[in-house]
This record gives sequence, structure tokens and C-alpha cells, in this order.
Amino acid sequence: MSHRKTRRVGTAAALVVLGAMAGAGAAGASDFTVDFPVGTACNFPLRVDGTGGNRIDRTFTDEAGNLVRILSTGTGFALTFTNLSTGKTLSLPSNGAVTRTTPLAGGLTRNVLTGHNVLFLYPSDVPAGPSTTLFTGRAVFTATPSSDYTLLETHGTSRDLCAELSD
Repeated sequence: MSHRKTRRVGTAAALVVLGAMAGAGAAGASDFTVDFPVGTACNFPLRVDGTGGNRIDRTFTDEAGNLVRILSTGTGFALTFTNLSTGKTLSLPSNGAVTRTTPLAGGLTRNVLTGHNVLFLYPSDVPAGPSTTLFTGRAVFTATPSSDYTLLETHGTSRDLCAELSD
């Protein structure tokens, strides 16, 4: 799996799969482990383990059947982050979150996150990572078809998980 694809999967653990989903229904809550190489999500190799979670995804289309938005609501995964260089861990409980994904021209998506969400930014993103941040409140970003993110705004609190795992 490519690192870009890994990020999308890893981000989905705390957010929502940004691809189109067919119909309304419960998103399957499968436990997962994702390893990020050094310099990707933090300045050290990072493992993210997720368990539980209960999200409902709803797809909205216009009269012509075109995707208008995807709304994902519910409880995210309980997450454990591990600095693979030191073994230090940090755990976050499962919390409520809402993600609204809207398609834009050129294959871009606009993503509005509210509640408790973890966002992984890579060096190719804006602002440039590596960073792994818990946002509590609201965060808005765009994503390209190749998963390059541009963070547009945040409101509320942010928590630098890489810094906490570096101590």
C-alpha cells in the first residue's frame, strides 16, 4: 500500500473515508493498525491502532444522481499512537465526530470536521507536515484526488500528538 493510500486509510480511522459511499448505512468498524514511516506523520516512525467506532454514513445526490455531499456522523475509533523509536504510547478515547465531504471541481473535496478528529499532514501538504494533530472543534481542509491536503481553517483546540510522543 502506498504511503498516500496509507494516509487516507489512517485518516479514515479518525475521520471518514473520503471516497464516495453508496447509500446510507452504518460504516463497518474494523480494528486496524497503520504504520507511518519516519518523516511522514511525525519526525519518527508512528504506529496508530484503532478499535471500536460506530459511524453512520449518508450520501446525498442531486436530482440527476450527482454526488452533492457525504455526511459521516457518530463515534470514532479509540486510538493508540506509538512512537516506534521509543515505544512511548498515547491513547485517545472514542469520541463523537462529524465529517461533511463536498466534491469540488477538478476532483477536489472540501472536508469540514467537527467534534474530535485527528488529521495527519505530510510534507507535501499545506501547511507542510509531518504532523499528527487532534482537533477538537472545527477544521476545514481540501483534498486533491492524490490525497494532498490544504488546511484552510481551524476553530477550537489543537493537540500536537507528535510533540507529546517525543518527550
